[in-house]
Amino acid sequence: MLLMKKEFFAAVRSGAKTTTLRFWLRPRVRPHSIHRIPGLGAVRIDEVQPVDPRRLTAADASADGFPSLPALRAALRRLYPPSRRNGRRLYRIRFTFLAER
Repeated sequence: MLLMKKEFFAAVRSGAKTTTLRFWLRPRVRPHSIHRIPGLGAVRIDEVQPVDPRRLTAADASADGFPSLPALRAALRRLYPPSRRNGRRLYRIRFTFLAER
C-alpha cells in the first residue's frame, strides 16, 4: 500500500511530483501495481529502486516536487527522523498519476 500526505496531492495531480522516497525495511510496492490513495486517486507504480541518500541530486528533488535538494533533505529528516531509520533503506518509487477518485 502506498499512502501520501495531503500536502503533496496538488503536486501529484499537476505532474510536478512523479516520485516519492521512502525508508523501508523492504519494498512495500511493486512495479506495475496500482494503488488508490485516499483523497487523491490512483497511481501506477512504474519503478522501485534502492537509492543511497548521500547520492540524491537536484533532479531527485525536482521529481519529488521539491524546489531544491536542501528542501528534499529537510522533508526527509522531518518525515523520517534518523532515529526511525534503523535498518531501513531508502527507496525511490517512480509513479504515474492515473485518475482522481
